Amino acid sequence: MILIDIKKQIKGSKSKILNKMPDFGIGILARIVHQDELNRILTKYEDKIGVEFLQSILSEMNIKIEVIGAENLPDNGRCFFVANHPFGFVDGLVLTNIVSSKYGEFKAIGNEVFMLIPQLRPLIAAVNVFGTNRRDYLVELDRIFKSDIPITHFPAGLVSRLHNFKVRDSQWQKSFITKTFECERSIVPFYFYGRNSLLFYSVYLIRRTIGIKATLELALLPHEFFNKRNKTIKVKIGKPISYSDFDKNQKHNDIAQWVKSKVYEMRK
Repeated sequence: MILIDIKKQIKGSKSKILNKMPDFGIGILARIVHQDELNRILTKYEDKIGVEFLQSILSEMNIKIEVIGAENLPDNGRCFFVANHPFGFVDGLVLTNIVSSKYGEFKAIGNEVFMLIPQLRPLIAAVNVFGTNRRDYLVELDRIFKSDIPITHFPAGLVSRLHNFKVRDSQWQKSFITKTFECERSIVPFYFYGRNSLLFYSVYLIRRTIGIKATLELALLPHEFFNKRNKTIKVKIGKPISYSDFDKNQKHNDIAQWVKSKVYEMRK
């Protein structure tokens, strides 16, 4: 069983700054990321694999799901199920739970860090969101795109931040539009209501203001995850958008931003 060990990760990193971090600082960081609580959950459900693990986590956290527009889920699940990304972890749990409840199997395009959790490996189509993807990642992604498996995806790649005093995704990546045309997959839009804590956005704004490039606020995502305990997550599902509805001659990036705008229009 692989458990989270912040001290080991820091001491094994190539960062000179992190390697100089004193033990009390590492202890504080371990508490921030809820290391003990995360390890308790991983250990408790180490025998739960794939969808069963996701459902166990939702139950453990007592997270309820309120779905609007479930009738918009098509009978044929060979689609991209795309959504805004306001939370970081919980929206991924909810999106995949909804899709798996309807279609059974699926693949989630997700940060390669999730491959460190054995229970999630069967569900993840790994990508490196901060750099170049490995060849084996690309080969596996191509196989999945061409299959009949439903695919869940957060096209922003990163959790939402504050933009002009509103919590919104950054620009959506165009790759899912390119694959929409290549593989003739329809798009099913999801909109998640809600946001992370004021602390999360404050850290983001402060580090941007003083010129720190490192995304320090991401260390708070486990904290934000546990903040959702005993909460109800509200999500709205829009009508599918067929690949044939798009103009193939239009720039794929423009289409991606158009789909993003349609997702945010769903909140009304």
